[in-house]
Amino acid sequence: MMIHEITPSTGRYRRRKRIGRGVGSGRGKTCGRGHKGARSRSGATGSIRASSEGGQMPLFRRLPKRGFSNAQFKKVFAIVNLADLEARFETGDEVNVQALVAKGLIRGAKHPVKILGRGDLAKKLTVTAAAFSKSASEKITGAGGTATVG
Repeated sequence: MMIHEITPSTGRYRRRKRIGRGVGSGRGKTCGRGHKGARSRSGATGSIRASSEGGQMPLFRRLPKRGFSNAQFKKVFAIVNLADLEARFETGDEVNVQALVAKGLIRGAKHPVKILGRGDLAKKLTVTAAAFSKSASEKITGAGGTATVG
């Protein structure tokens, strides 16, 4: 096979529709838009929603609505494990939101921080966070540090 014999795979490229090029093209006169109505007019694409179904009852209104979702009230935490604190902080350090952001453990102060107990902690740290798991607070105090909710 030579370089000039290589062709693109079949079906990969689709020729564009040449609209308004006479009756014989199959896309003359109304150019595939049909007769009258908002969709036939120029500039109508902004006024028609994607969910529009013409005169038919929209899908959202056809489906039954039941129950209650608590999703909007869900509390989202930035999670940090003790193993991460052990790896990134030295004995006697103060661990708070600013320190966690500086060390790259959380992205920012958008969400409250929760400390979880995965991993072991041998260093004495002063940790301030919005929440602690039971095992995390036990391990922090067990290592001689303090776990302050704040």
